[in-house]
Amino acid sequence: MATVVTQRKACTVNPLKMSQPIGAALAFLGLDACLPALHGSQGCTAFGMVLFVRHFRENIPLQTTAMNEATTILGGIDNIEQAILNIWTRAKPAIIGIASTGLTETKGDDVDGYIRLIRKKHPELDELAIVYVSTPDYKGAFQDGWANAVSRIVQSLVEPAPKKKENQVNVLAGSHLSPGDIEEIREIIMDFGLNPVMLPDLSGSLDGHIPEDFSPTTMGGTTLGEIRSMGASVASIVIGEHMLTAAVELGIKADVPYTVFDRLLGLEANDKFLAFLSGLSGRPVPNKYRRQRSQLVDAMLDGHFFFGGKKIAIGAEPDLLWGISSMLAEMGCEIDAAVTTTLSPLLEKIPAKEVVIGDLEDLELRAKECDLLITHSHGRQMAERLNIPFLRMGLPIFDRLGAAHNLSVGYRGTRDLIFQIGNIFMANAHEATPDTWAPIVERGDFGAQVTAH
Repeated sequence: MATVVTQRKACTVNPLKMSQPIGAALAFLGLDACLPALHGSQGCTAFGMVLFVRHFRENIPLQTTAMNEATTILGGIDNIEQAILNIWTRAKPAIIGIASTGLTETKGDDVDGYIRLIRKKHPELDELAIVYVSTPDYKGAFQDGWANAVSRIVQSLVEPAPKKKENQVNVLAGSHLSPGDIEEIREIIMDFGLNPVMLPDLSGSLDGHIPEDFSPTTMGGTTLGEIRSMGASVASIVIGEHMLTAAVELGIKADVPYTVFDRLLGLEANDKFLAFLSGLSGRPVPNKYRRQRSQLVDAMLDGHFFFGGKKIAIGAEPDLLWGISSMLAEMGCEIDAAVTTTLSPLLEKIPAKEVVIGDLEDLELRAKECDLLITHSHGRQMAERLNIPFLRMGLPIFDRLGAAHNLSVGYRGTRDLIFQIGNIFMANAHEATPDTWAPIVERGDFGAQVTAH
């Protein structure tokens, strides 16, 4: 069990975390025909837009209520009203998602009350869905903002259903999943004859496709109709511990039972996932996944000697940290440095002696003797200073192409990640030699497998 340490430094040095409003905005970007807006200054929105554009390399629809000194003091109802009317007039979205910022949270704007007054004043907005979520950026982190946004989407838009739809299941997708991950999860579920409703669905809106026509809103993702129909699903599949609150809200509002999978990275985790889908659908596991499982086992066997005993340093959001560290520990690595952004029930279960809620400076101080550094692109200078190999994971990744299509879930994703990390070790002269194998064979560990290879 890991000891969780929260740093109390006077200032953050080289930040690891991103704020709640950014997480909420990305969750809204996973809805179809949606236009997210941050209730705050223009600079808050500009920062988020630049971050998303650099990571996804796509046009990002993101608006602002453009608060200034005077409106912050007097209250932001006029700015919110004008923003909603402008967005509705020019873009005609199906959904507007509004996330607060530290500026307006400190003032204490009653945005829910503002929206009720605006709707009474403008009946033409009756067909427009408006979701507001409180996301102060002075507490919590990226995955908290994402989780809070999804919970509010469920509270505001899901409708109870008198009759369940056979084979329809909800998938509450965590912020640690890439569009490629979400697409893989959908394919796996559909191969069991189930109809998944993904929320949010970045694989539809930020998967890097070229649209036929320009749209000022998101182009793809979970539709408003699909969100409303989630109450008719027979079950909810929760991917990521931080999505539990949304699942509970959905259960309370629409009586939909849920099952939580805190990770889909690793052999055992995917075995449990496919066994659950088999039981839910009443169908056997398709042969393609039996073969993918066999490939993963072989990849683990091929890579084990390159992973064994390696010291790893990881900086990531809690759910991503949990998935990566668990898989690496199963491959024989030691998690020598683990730094994250916010509190989570998973942190004490991380296979490390200590988990620090801190910044990249904290990670650098602990990673000096490590064989591999894993974090987002802001860790690249640290890797150069420490002269250790660097694997980019998380968000943002702005100095490599294809971040939206990175796959690290399922048997295939785990297999490919093992190859990727194993090749990094091999390329940096970490090859296992017969001398390093000898003690393992003498102890009898994996003796049969070594002989077979």
